[in-house]
Amino acid sequence: MPFISVRDISLYYQIKGSGPKLLYINGTGADLRNKPNIFDSVLAEHFTILAFDQRGLGQSGKPDYPYSLQDYADDIAALLVALEWSSCSVMGVSFGGMVAQHFALSYPQRVQRLVLACTSSGGEGGGSFAMHSLDALPPYERAKRFLELSDTRRDLSWQLSHTDTFQRLIDYQLATKAIGEKEPNHEIGRQRQLAARIGHDTYQRLPQLNMPVLICGGRFDGIAPVANLHAMHQQIPQSHLQLFSGGHLFYLQDRRAFKRISRFLMGEHDGE
Repeated sequence: MPFISVRDISLYYQIKGSGPKLLYINGTGADLRNKPNIFDSVLAEHFTILAFDQRGLGQSGKPDYPYSLQDYADDIAALLVALEWSSCSVMGVSFGGMVAQHFALSYPQRVQRLVLACTSSGGEGGGSFAMHSLDALPPYERAKRFLELSDTRRDLSWQLSHTDTFQRLIDYQLATKAIGEKEPNHEIGRQRQLAARIGHDTYQRLPQLNMPVLICGGRFDGIAPVANLHAMHQQIPQSHLQLFSGGHLFYLQDRRAFKRISRFLMGEHDGE
């Protein structure tokens, strides 16, 4: 199994594909055992992708002490050193986009191009929805509320007219959250990761990012609202902003998304 010890933690990682190097940073509660994942996307046809379970999540270590966003950034830097990746492009999704901001600000020499997907800067740029606020809900209601937030088109009227589809989405959410739940420190790691999100704020430092940056998201995202994407775009000098038809998981809902991301990572059509 591909585990590696970095800093104070064991990280589970995978490397697949061929082509230019791309580090993929996943979001809240992510686990590489969930399918589909980034290796099932068209990006795997064009890039050598490194993806991993972040601290507190999946098969990586789950120490029981507070985590900071800087811890997540430093984990990545140590992982790249251990794997002898001097630099690469970086794509961060949702919470992974928050981590990607901290990583690119702390280790700019390691980031060739940066994709910030369905994420927020915090601070004056606005924060993503406080996911820890859903913890008081029973699992079924939590999954239902997440689906409503992740795509604002899923209001009550939509749910009543798409009952089978909505139920399948809820069942999928519950199944993915059940992966690994009986493993040691699973709940501890989940809670520590959620807590790390709370203090995220890179807004005033974003103008320091000098690499090309693509900011992208879904027009119907209630977790990382469009206004937050515009705020980051205004702060980052070499940034491009593109919105897609979808919600928080726009890259699965709009087939144009991964194609646009791929072109950006290849350095094509930067002026779009």
